[in-house]
Amino acid sequence: MHFVPISSPGRAVLAKRRPTHQFRAVVHVAFPGKTGKNPVHDSAVGRMDMGQHLTVHSGELDGFEGLHDAVKGSHVEVMQLERGKLRGTLSHVGIGDFSLSIGAFNVGVRTQRTSADDKLIIGMLLNATDRVTHWAFDMQPADVLVIPPSVEHDGVFHKASSYAAIRFDMADLPDIFGGEPRLADAETWSVKNHFRADRTIGMSAADRLPQIITHLARHPDALSEASAEFWKRAIIDCVTATVVTSMPPDGTSYLPSAMKLVRDVEDYLHAAGARPVHVSEICTELRLSRRSLHRAFHEVFGVGPVTFLRYKRLCTIRSILRESKPEQTTVSKVAIEQGFIELGRFSQYYRAMFGEYPSQTLGYAG
Repeated sequence: MHFVPISSPGRAVLAKRRPTHQFRAVVHVAFPGKTGKNPVHDSAVGRMDMGQHLTVHSGELDGFEGLHDAVKGSHVEVMQLERGKLRGTLSHVGIGDFSLSIGAFNVGVRTQRTSADDKLIIGMLLNATDRVTHWAFDMQPADVLVIPPSVEHDGVFHKASSYAAIRFDMADLPDIFGGEPRLADAETWSVKNHFRADRTIGMSAADRLPQIITHLARHPDALSEASAEFWKRAIIDCVTATVVTSMPPDGTSYLPSAMKLVRDVEDYLHAAGARPVHVSEICTELRLSRRSLHRAFHEVFGVGPVTFLRYKRLCTIRSILRESKPEQTTVSKVAIEQGFIELGRFSQYYRAMFGEYPSQTLGYAG
């Protein structure tokens, strides 16, 4: 099975290939219970169906026409601005009505979205070899763009570029940003906007997004309904981190005692059982800001909530591995199910925490 690498800011935008179709499939996995070809997509894009909750599509571009689907669910008009054959890659992750799209192409293009799309789009420029503008905004790698529902969009990529975009319904904002009242408010997203990225936070997120798509596509059997929600939130977190960090502190919210807040979080985690819980889910459900959560966990444990949740997931993985046999599962399957996408780094975390490699723990039950 072959996967086309998606470019990140630290890599070349695009490797040259010799495709034979306008948008050639590089992954072919049938949907359970379905036969035959889908007249719209099966000849155009490889599919992976992970139950009814998460799908990954990856393919190659061979011509600007493939960029009409640059953002899943939204039609984009495209005009090529440079000489040469447009080649590139395009991948989509779908979780219910939510979608992430990542694309890369080797020549300049102009893109336009009509006002017919009633969904919110939040885009990130991953990489560019020349100037990129959206409306009157000059974009730099890792910058974030807000395209409100029913608003026309006009963008110009002067040369080879790569991007990411998430698309979802405004009604989902409270579920996504419940801990940040200003971000959960539809008014925040009702006008077109541009957020300049912090170089450290933004570039880290821009690197992580292509990794998530690549690894999800490589390990479809490791994903369940429970972990799909975690990865949805992880994707949103990458794209919107620049927006969150750009917001000034909100001093109007009530901050409970650190110990009470941590106990509330632990009660929530206990009720969640063994499934991975993303920090944004905690903020949403308990109506807490990231800053409040961070201060409380540092005061009680001396580590932030993200680190605490990682420790908890490592402990969960250890329990699962100790109760399993090598013929029953694999380390990679359990790790991805618990929200670890970089398996080499996961193995380092695990060994530092428990003094042995996860493969040694899995063999323990035998």
